[in-house]
Amino acid sequence: MFLFEVAALGAAATWAVGGLISAKPAAHLGAIGFNCVRMWFVVVFLGIYVIATGTWNTVDSSHASLIFLSGFVGIFMGDTLLFLTLNRMGPRRTAILFSMNAPMSALLGWLFLSEELSFQALVGISFVLVGVILAIAFGKRKDQLHKWEAIRGPVAIGVLFGTLAALSQSVGSIIIRPVMESGADPVAISLMRCTIAAFGLLVLFYLPGRPFRLANPINKEIVALASLSGMLGMGIGMTLILYALSGGEVGIVSTLSATTPAMMLPVLWWQTKEFPAIGAWFGALLVILGCALIFMS
Repeated sequence: MFLFEVAALGAAATWAVGGLISAKPAAHLGAIGFNCVRMWFVVVFLGIYVIATGTWNTVDSSHASLIFLSGFVGIFMGDTLLFLTLNRMGPRRTAILFSMNAPMSALLGWLFLSEELSFQALVGISFVLVGVILAIAFGKRKDQLHKWEAIRGPVAIGVLFGTLAALSQSVGSIIIRPVMESGADPVAISLMRCTIAAFGLLVLFYLPGRPFRLANPINKEIVALASLSGMLGMGIGMTLILYALSGGEVGIVSTLSATTPAMMLPVLWWQTKEFPAIGAWFGALLVILGCALIFMS
């Protein structure tokens, strides 16, 4: 009876665990190097599925430009900025910053798609913003010494990268919406978007002067962690959310899948042996409540 809701929660859980798994390889390879390795694994993973199911014929060639733009902005730019944020702000703050894609999507839908933005949705957007601020400003105690709670570089730069990552995700979703409304298979579209991003990342490594290089040599452990991160985030997580949306109510599914910042906290507690600060819990709960108000409005 509640399989769709459980699937949405499962997607949030895989994204939470995937975010923590990504911390080590992203720091080792650098954001762009890690994202490139991860993205090519995702392309292979999704490609096997699409070839096996034969869903290419659901994609209309007239949508090629929209798919390209959505892949470039939403995946190439969005994921690269996301892992730049991860390396600077740690997994907890990155998850909370990325959750801003929910209010951003609501605002963009209102601005460009003439979607209604109710007073309840505005209250929800306010809750998300306040929750993000609280989780960043008051989400760490002085006695928390784990490296995942450390901030590298100016806070403002990390917040900027995280905000731009969320915005890129939202813009990419807005661009691809007409394609999805046409009946195209979501996994086939995801494969095309990820392939565009993967080639874009590869191009960065061959720019004149080679400004983008791996921060450290690649090894089997790092490849395994990057692959596992891609399989959890883009493979299992995406499959679960697509299943949830196939039969569950969109508002409920979207809200449950937005619980990633809160789900990450107990996993962080278990991994670091440090109880997250009250500000982190309160901020995450405000974000969830804000998302609920947005999606239920």
